[in-house]
Amino acid sequence: MEMVKTKLGKILITIVISIFLLAGVVAYVGWYNLFREDPNPPTYYDYESPEEHFKYGSIGTEKAEGVPYLIWLVLPRIFPDKLPGPGGYTSLGITWEEGKELPVGFSKKTIGFPRQGITCAACHTATFRKTPKDKPTIIAAGPSNKFDSQGYLRFLQACANDPRFTADYILGEIGYNYELSWFDKLLYRYVIIPQTRKSILELEEGYAWMDSRPDWGPGRISPFNPVKFRYLDQPLDDSVDNSDMMPLWNQKMHEGFAYHWDGLETSLRETIQTGAIGDGATRKSINIEGLKRVEDYITELPPPPYPFEVNQTLAAKGSAIFANSCASCHAFGGERTGTVIPIDEIGTDRNRLDMWTQEAADAYNEYAEGYEWDFDYLRKTNGYVAVALDGLWLRAPYLHNGSVPNLTNLLETPEKRTKVFYRGYDVYDPEKVGFVSEGEKAEKEGFKYDTSLIANGNQGHLYGTDLPEQDKKALIEYLKTL
Repeated sequence: MEMVKTKLGKILITIVISIFLLAGVVAYVGWYNLFREDPNPPTYYDYESPEEHFKYGSIGTEKAEGVPYLIWLVLPRIFPDKLPGPGGYTSLGITWEEGKELPVGFSKKTIGFPRQGITCAACHTATFRKTPKDKPTIIAAGPSNKFDSQGYLRFLQACANDPRFTADYILGEIGYNYELSWFDKLLYRYVIIPQTRKSILELEEGYAWMDSRPDWGPGRISPFNPVKFRYLDQPLDDSVDNSDMMPLWNQKMHEGFAYHWDGLETSLRETIQTGAIGDGATRKSINIEGLKRVEDYITELPPPPYPFEVNQTLAAKGSAIFANSCASCHAFGGERTGTVIPIDEIGTDRNRLDMWTQEAADAYNEYAEGYEWDFDYLRKTNGYVAVALDGLWLRAPYLHNGSVPNLTNLLETPEKRTKVFYRGYDVYDPEKVGFVSEGEKAEKEGFKYDTSLIANGNQGHLYGTDLPEQDKKALIEYLKTL
């Protein structure tokens, strides 16, 4: 009897050990295929070139809000009806260089399986064409004038809500490009595809507030309401902060300036890191080392020169006008350049300013406590920053909300400024100094911008509007050279 008990005990111990070993193997396989970060990253997200790193290098957004790469790749083929036009992701204003696996502003990283993420370059890469037949010239670190980030979000959400978002459809389409192993097919069918759909639908809930406000449109974004509501646990309000994308070049000349349109930051490093959080990085996933490379790159990168002919004689006259009328706020070394101008003085649309609160700033300053990196310099201001004008020609449309299509229009009084125009068409108009914003092609490819909508106002910034017409022309000619 004792021998039987001993044998039974050994059998039970063996069974228990086997169960633990099996559980360990299952856990390891699950971790390896779903959460393991590749310790030897391939060149597609670890770039030697600073510019390539800026365009495609990971900033830590893939794990939390990145879409599995193979699913992301085939969505435009399965759901072309959810896009605004032909061309796949490029129909959303996403820039894609010839011969590249990914569009500019998108990264790829293996965390269990290949995942796609967003980088700073998605919102901070500009394009322009001299004529409609030209290929776009790509300017890294410029303000994106075409990328419809809200449209991109809505495309993903529309796909996830469609009954075709199933393993059968998606695996069938993936099969045209990749031969998955039987194990990977099971993993995608029963784990990755269902979880991706669930995550996108949860993201849709987190962004439901934007449906009650004016659309952002190409080249614009809601930069801080998503952070307020999703990460900082601030109460849902009716504020609208739709803003134009900003250029990132030449930061060595901007040292000591306030950052963002309303100057809510005074640290370049924190500004870059909060940008990564806004793009989907988490406190644990944010790539601090990669963002330091971004900082180094944009610190030294010069602004792009004006690509058209300049009347140097007229520009010389405009230089004197600029010195007398604009330099104190907009020239490097100007007394007020890089500082916040009170809203009562500047008079532009105040919605972007009113969106940010001291409570939100305090919450963001506490967001990364306990980590090696931290936030300390977020604040609430009472106006908008008088920005330096380096690379001004490529910053159109103008003002913080992109409500004025070109420099010629900006020097008109508000009642004479264009009330409705089209933005997102990247053919440049060297006469008015801005992108073509009217006409059949602009209407076909662009987004209708209506200045009567909330936060879209084009009032304020009256400086220079009282100059004689010849002086305005001279000033604009000089501004081309900055």
